Amino acid sequence: MKQTPLYQIHVESQGNMVDFWDWKMPLNYGSQIEEHHQVRHDAGMFDISHMSVVDFKGVEAKAFLQVLIANDVDKLRVQGKALYGCMLNELGGIVDDLIVYCRNNEYYRMVINARTTDKDMAWINTQANSFDVLVEPISDLAMIAVQGPNAREKVFSAIPGVEEVCGELKSFNAASLGKLFIARIGYTGEDGFEIMLPLNAAKFTWKMLLEAGVKPYGLGAFDTLRLEAGVSLYGLEMNDMVSPLEAALAWTVDLSNENRAFIGRDALETLKDKGVKKTIIGLVLEGKGVIRNHQKVMTSLGEGKVTSGIFSPTIGKAIALASVPKGSLGVCEIEIRKRQVYAKIVEPPFVRNGIVLV
Repeated sequence: MKQTPLYQIHVESQGNMVDFWDWKMPLNYGSQIEEHHQVRHDAGMFDISHMSVVDFKGVEAKAFLQVLIANDVDKLRVQGKALYGCMLNELGGIVDDLIVYCRNNEYYRMVINARTTDKDMAWINTQANSFDVLVEPISDLAMIAVQGPNAREKVFSAIPGVEEVCGELKSFNAASLGKLFIARIGYTGEDGFEIMLPLNAAKFTWKMLLEAGVKPYGLGAFDTLRLEAGVSLYGLEMNDMVSPLEAALAWTVDLSNENRAFIGRDALETLKDKGVKKTIIGLVLEGKGVIRNHQKVMTSLGEGKVTSGIFSPTIGKAIALASVPKGSLGVCEIEIRKRQVYAKIVEPPFVRNGIVLV
């Protein structure tokens, strides 16, 4: 199993280490619920060094990414600007979802999922053959996500110079401070940063953040936080057989440039013309119980299934994301332990900036 540069610190902090897609990662450090609330009410940090960073350099780097990604990197006109998007296959299925940053017009940085890295790199390298672009996986970086309403303030106090560089940084933008690459971005529904830094600086930076009052959280709280925020996860809400139009990610597909022939465009336009039959919606359980992945969902328009289900610590109810017939509204039934339980259909997110929205 692979270990992040912070593995020993997790062990020393009594982290409950588990296998996560070939990585040893902390599930929690004691109470998953307390870690969840720490992020919602103050600031927490999560080791995301297992995720993969890939740099694209060269005169055709931009042109290549305009073909590789369904969203259009031409929107990245400012250094440090970030874009969320999907790589698609020829059938319009999602190879992976990702974030790409503009370093300059011939240099872009991409962050991809840990579980899909090998598949992604094989796909990227195959597609890059006809372009003048250097595809460079970066293996000497660690990554720390600091999230919560007090995250920015505590990062500023922990790392000298960050406030001067990132004090006015807008959401979905990044800035450099020496060898640090700091993005105002996250997946929890709270404010915060994702910090890329050299491997040899990871432990020291983690301890500085601890001293500033930022407490660690593990995979358990990561899942409850991201689901409350309505953030889809690769392998659950999306995969190679699901298009962005079926995963409530149509907003990440840019069709405005008719001449941009990105991979999967023809399949998406055909699907759009025929009519999309399913989408991702949110569910809130009206009674007692816990919604689990893969449970059957019955709406007025037909059958679907739960893609991600948890008990929400913030709301105090079971919530879920589910793939159901497009246009499903009102209430539905979920099959829980061979009994039918009613749930309300809602539009994610469930929680944003600590406020319950459903």
